[in-house]
Amino acid sequence: MDPKNENLKARKTPQYALYQRQNFWKSNEGENPLFNTDPGHLEEQAKAKLTQNGWFYASSNAGQSHTHTANRQAFYRHRIIPRMLVDTNLRDTKTSIFGHEVNAPIGFAPVGINKIYHPHGELPVASAAGGLGLPYALSTAGSQPIEDVAASNDAGAAHSKDGSGSAVRFFQLYMPHDDELTRSLLQRAVDSGFTACILTLDTWQLGWRHDDVATSNYAFYHGQGADLGLTDPVFQRRLKEAGIDPKTQPNEAGAMWIDNVWHGRAHTWEKAVWAMKLWKELSGGKPFCLKGIQSVDDAQKAVEHGFDGIVVSNHAGRQVDGAVASLDALEKIVQAVGDKTYVMYDSGVRSASDVFKALALGAQFVWIGRLWIWGLSIMGETGVDHVVRSLLADLDILMNVAGFQSIDQIKKDGRKHLESGPKDYPLQPITSKL
Repeated sequence: MDPKNENLKARKTPQYALYQRQNFWKSNEGENPLFNTDPGHLEEQAKAKLTQNGWFYASSNAGQSHTHTANRQAFYRHRIIPRMLVDTNLRDTKTSIFGHEVNAPIGFAPVGINKIYHPHGELPVASAAGGLGLPYALSTAGSQPIEDVAASNDAGAAHSKDGSGSAVRFFQLYMPHDDELTRSLLQRAVDSGFTACILTLDTWQLGWRHDDVATSNYAFYHGQGADLGLTDPVFQRRLKEAGIDPKTQPNEAGAMWIDNVWHGRAHTWEKAVWAMKLWKELSGGKPFCLKGIQSVDDAQKAVEHGFDGIVVSNHAGRQVDGAVASLDALEKIVQAVGDKTYVMYDSGVRSASDVFKALALGAQFVWIGRLWIWGLSIMGETGVDHVVRSLLADLDILMNVAGFQSIDQIKKDGRKHLESGPKDYPLQPITSKL
């Protein structure tokens, strides 16, 4: 924790490990660390801050949470084998994604309706991501206009605490069946400087989530969270055509918006290709990826159809109950197409060791969701920054004590430094829903 460590001179990114020292030193200045970032504690603190419905929406999983449980158990079966006497004074967490250099292989996964967790919704999250120099993904189900989120991301990057900020942002598309509306959403994203698009495949309809259903817990149907859609010129025209005034009929307007997005009608590979071509046309060829891939066959089809990348994800267990663990799916998919496309990962990530394991098993990049949601719920942008900065410190320290100098080294050699048990998961629900 020496602040004069020569590692400072050798790296392009901040020495995140020093965040540990800063927190240890706080009591000498009459201060305390902001809050405990252990995932279990984060969950407890967020639950205390949120309304019942806010908590239910953030924590709910599909069915009996068996997929969520499998996600966590898959991480448990892999163990890191540290290596010693490596000159980790030369380490760095930097990496790149689609040609953009970023401070770590960690991004802010797309999560909808952020106003459930904080009055300013996605704005503080986008700002924190920009300040940390990490990619941010905006959900089509976002509760702020696309343009405002982009501006917040730019502002966060410009006012980075350590000068390492950057605005690399992805637009996550839930594709309407209204093609004109899809074009409008993508054009807004292009005009707002989004650097790539991710089409989510596993949420044509929400999975059955008991707590949400039992409490009629759907913000869009109660006049909250549809700002991204309500600010779209095409959708505004659709509202007029339907005779719905969003000011006097917010519930009906919100329902019409989200029913255009999560509507129970599935798309096809042909339609996904159409969306990719449209994005390429509008953006001048920027990357277009698919999120929600779990089978090798689907991964191979994504390669055959020319998509730029895939996110191996089961929506953190929120869509298909009893499904394969996403980390187990990652291994098979990487073996099949890892050298043919850019493979990203999300679902169940809650620590630096999880990030390490996903990278070692072949992911090029890792997205996190619920961790930053809890930070947002607890303390807004400051909370998001604290949670993710702590995760970065955890990763930096893990690399130091486990003997890895770079992210590329983890990707290249990490698999042989994992000891992996069998895929034998007893059905034991995990206490935390993270």
